[in-house]
Amino acid sequence: MNNDPRIILLAHGSSDQRWCQTFEKLATPTLESVAGSRIAYMELAEPSLETIISEGKKDGIGAFTIIPLFLAAGRHLRKDVPGMIEELQATHDVTITLAPPIGENPQLGHAIRDVVNQELERQKQSA
Repeated sequence: MNNDPRIILLAHGSSDQRWCQTFEKLATPTLESVAGSRIAYMELAEPSLETIISEGKKDGIGAFTIIPLFLAAGRHLRKDVPGMIEELQATHDVTITLAPPIGENPQLGHAIRDVVNQELERQKQSA
């Protein structure tokens, strides 16, 4: 069994495919550069966390690290996702680590600043 963790980028999920496409575009640089990484949805969309863990287990993956694409640790990350992880670990006999939400990383603040500055520059050029 492979002990290198599979990275899972976890988004909330939506029945609106346009919403999911936004997260898939955000995930693309990671999916293209981190071998074996996947995107999963907590609810309302596929692939679900269950699907990705099940597929990983079939591929011989025994450890997973979930990177939540959430701005903050609200109820879902404090209660719902840990409950899902506990159940998935028991069902599939795997180890799952839950990382802090992406919004807690200070690099995201810098990225937001850069986007704001780019928008301000775009507005100056179009005026």
